[in-house]
Amino acid sequence: MGREEIMISERLKKLNELKKEDINPFPSKFEVKNYSSDLQTKYKDLANAEKTKDKVVVAGRVLNIRDLGKIAFAKLKDPYGEIQIVVQDPDTDKKTIEFFKKYLDSGDIIGVEGIIFRTQRGELSVLVKNIDMLSKSLLPLPEKFHGLKDDEEKLRKRYLDILLNDEVKQMFLRKARFWNTMRNFFLGKGFVEVETPTLENSAGGAAATPFKTHHNALDLDVFLRISMGELWQKKLMVAGFGKTFEIGRQFRNEGMDADHLQDYTQMEFYMSYSNYEDGMELVKELYRIIAIELYNTTVFERQGHKFDLSKEWKIINYSDEIKKQTKIDIWKATKEDIEVKLKELKEEFPRNLEKPRLIDILWKHCRRSISGPAFLNSQPVFLAPLAKKSQKDPRVVEQFQIILAGSEVGNGYSELNDPLDQESRFIEQRKLKDAGDLEAQDHDESFVEALKYGMPPTCGFGVSERLFAFLEGKPIRETVIFPLMKPLNTTKEENQKTKK
Repeated sequence: MGREEIMISERLKKLNELKKEDINPFPSKFEVKNYSSDLQTKYKDLANAEKTKDKVVVAGRVLNIRDLGKIAFAKLKDPYGEIQIVVQDPDTDKKTIEFFKKYLDSGDIIGVEGIIFRTQRGELSVLVKNIDMLSKSLLPLPEKFHGLKDDEEKLRKRYLDILLNDEVKQMFLRKARFWNTMRNFFLGKGFVEVETPTLENSAGGAAATPFKTHHNALDLDVFLRISMGELWQKKLMVAGFGKTFEIGRQFRNEGMDADHLQDYTQMEFYMSYSNYEDGMELVKELYRIIAIELYNTTVFERQGHKFDLSKEWKIINYSDEIKKQTKIDIWKATKEDIEVKLKELKEEFPRNLEKPRLIDILWKHCRRSISGPAFLNSQPVFLAPLAKKSQKDPRVVEQFQIILAGSEVGNGYSELNDPLDQESRFIEQRKLKDAGDLEAQDHDESFVEALKYGMPPTCGFGVSERLFAFLEGKPIRETVIFPLMKPLNTTKEENQKTKK
């Protein structure tokens, strides 16, 4: 029998002994009156070796038990920090000392009543008067200084990763603040938070491959949404709403890498009587506020780039930048010209890809050299079927993408509200889809019909949790609290693919 098996056997034995003693090892409630962080603040000026008469009631997970005979110590970890607990003769009665030494293991969750004091070595502690077992731990925790080393195991057992690594916990607390900061920003600007359908008859609002499922009650094939209700929110603009936003999950059945997942959280807003220039100013303010609220700085170094969100945001022209970096004029170059250039640049691309997608790959190559902060403008119409054409140049649209450290972290535009133009672009997208482009958009006739009733000039914008991962400087999968994992019975080769 291995060491871990022996430890599990001993814990099961203790569990059975507790039950024989008529002690419930899994009670339903315990009234906590104090938390470690509050105690650390309240008693920060308590002198070494000073004992109070103040009674406290704390609860948490037992860590690092040390038994020195007449005195024993343990760390108690609660949701807000840690505090030391101490049992010692004669201050703690013998029955409680016996319970501590006989039944407690690292990982157990307990409730403690005691007196607050500071040890001679200066550590704030609770002198235990009574202990309640709240949840007997049957599996031993990984050792503190070794923890979880395998990256896949960390993601699969995220609860242990968070428990043993406070940096991971703090990251997810920041992520909660990230979305709350964004939500409060829009509410403060007079936006209305809305909820739009997750299941759709037609996957619209973005260029992406959808997940398909079946609705049994309606006997209908449906799609999981690929945008945060873009077409629905624009219907709300038709309905007379002025400013709306939604934060929720969306799904794209595409590849995984450091920047992309199949299901993730996205925010999109729509603002009537506004254009892409108004959106640029609003988003610039939003990003700066997020940076200050979460990191107390606007300066970041990511992916070999340094940028400052408080500085001027450059405006970059799509076709001009490609021509500047690659000598390719996207308006004159043939499909073959672009393929030759991509090969020269050692950029991989699928065979039989249409010219619009090849141009997009060429742009992404160029984007990697831009530090930002910058707005990308003047994207070709054929890459943005939902954006309004520029009045200055009908070949391009009024779009803006946020470029930071060579990455695109946000996308918006002046929304197309001409129903006839929208219908013709949907028809062109259908041709691309019929030619094999899985990311081409569907022809949503109900949306075109809504536009025919009239939609005011509108700016829309979307950004996903990828922005948070980017600001954290981590692959997006590491910033998802419980990422999708392959079952453990998959082959070793398949698991290696998942890691990559």
